[in-house]
Amino acid sequence: MNSPWTPLKRRILSLLSIAIAGCMLVGPDFRRPSAPIADKWNEAGDPQLITSYPKYRDWWTVFNDADLTHLVGLAYQNNLSLRQAGVRVLEARAQLGIAIGEFYPQQQTLGASLSYNRIPGSLPYILNKNTYWSDAFGAQAAWEIDFWGKLRRAIESADDAFLASVANYDNALVSLVADVATTYVQIRTIEAQIAIAHENVERQKTALKIARAKFLYGTATKRDVYQAEDVLGATEATIPQLSIQLAQSQNALSVLLGAPPEEVVGSLTPSSSIPTTQANLAVGVPAELLRRRPDIRQAELLAAAQCAQIGFAKADLLPTFALTGNIGVFSSNIGRASLGDVFSKSTLAFTTGPTVQWNILNYGQITNNVRVQDAKFQEAILNYQSVVLSAQQEVENGITVFVQSRRQAEFLKESVTAATGAYNIAMIQYRQGIADFTTVLTAEQNLLQAQNNLALATGSVALGLISTYRALGGGWELREGHDFIPAQTQREMTNRTNWGTLLTPDLLHPKAPGLPSADDEQKPLVRPPEF
Repeated sequence: MNSPWTPLKRRILSLLSIAIAGCMLVGPDFRRPSAPIADKWNEAGDPQLITSYPKYRDWWTVFNDADLTHLVGLAYQNNLSLRQAGVRVLEARAQLGIAIGEFYPQQQTLGASLSYNRIPGSLPYILNKNTYWSDAFGAQAAWEIDFWGKLRRAIESADDAFLASVANYDNALVSLVADVATTYVQIRTIEAQIAIAHENVERQKTALKIARAKFLYGTATKRDVYQAEDVLGATEATIPQLSIQLAQSQNALSVLLGAPPEEVVGSLTPSSSIPTTQANLAVGVPAELLRRRPDIRQAELLAAAQCAQIGFAKADLLPTFALTGNIGVFSSNIGRASLGDVFSKSTLAFTTGPTVQWNILNYGQITNNVRVQDAKFQEAILNYQSVVLSAQQEVENGITVFVQSRRQAEFLKESVTAATGAYNIAMIQYRQGIADFTTVLTAEQNLLQAQNNLALATGSVALGLISTYRALGGGWELREGHDFIPAQTQREMTNRTNWGTLLTPDLLHPKAPGLPSADDEQKPLVRPPEF
């Protein structure tokens, strides 16, 4: 519990900090860097695209796949990498509290001692005894006044670093949702390929049976049997290889879900089709990436945090002003004195006053440190610009895959229909003896290839949609209204350490009252310390 005088202490500190806040603030103020960004997407005129303002919160629901929706929910609740990102948000929030605390008296020490002392008997003066007790109580304090804004720049940097950790969490969530959806589509695509292989194995077994019968009755040569066995064996051999890929994808999904592989396999509906959608792709316009993609927001906030470090370093070029003070009482039992005298006014001593420190002989080190911080800031700007460019590239790639794979799938549907017809005719003609077995083999291979290509193209359509929504920064809104770490983890951390109010949603949520936001005006740099 807070002591009764805690509110008064906070008011006093607040009044002093407000007075200090009027001092200057060295170093540059951050402005969002310019970044090359297109006016529209390359395929913006395609009828499959929607450029009106889109909503991406639950973009995976466009597939209308209950399994996928369930898996996304499980991953959000149990993924370990996402939990790590959530704990890093807590770490950054605590670091912000440290920076805020540095603005107030940095050194505060209370001390007390009780000692038994012996004086050498060889001293040139005589005492009634050469041993005595002494006791002392004292306090020391030192407060560096933030005249140049060094400590306020540190708070500003910590503010931005905290928000960058939130953006990092959001980016991890975007990647997690997209990875779950991608892996799920890959699983369904491989399952479709395995089903196609089994279907063609049965078809080819029928052809082999016919070839053996014709050979037995002398209407075909042994070559037909060998060729039929060759194609059948090759098709059967694809099933183990596809099964390996399926198991690997299922195992990868189990890691994303934070669950053992057997639980993942058991949670999937058997024989489900590849996720598809008739909906068009909602892409918005490129400029929306600047405020939607978490990694772009993170890069901007990290640049802002580094910009504040320039001012923090520059302040070392200027003199430091501080207030220092010592107060204490001392007593002993020498002579007529008593240890109890320590509580009397006669034993009170104190010193207080301002101090000035100026590192005038370290200008080479300090100046070069400022240059180091400025170079890091320029690196952060270039990284921000690079992230913006990469984001546009990823969106464009996703759009292209989605649009062109849809067209490819339409052509391949016709190809499968034609290949099926060709195979049926080839089998009829082979039975009737008006076509050789080579025609049947060609038809079998063409049909298998066409069906496989269609399955891959269908999966590619879904993968293109997923990669586009990942590139657009969709899905991070899933955490709105929730804590960054689950309740069980909060309980474990609370049992280990006094986290105060830092585990409550109001302090962790970037949109909560009193917290700065990437889109809103930041909270004043000077605010009461956090206890």
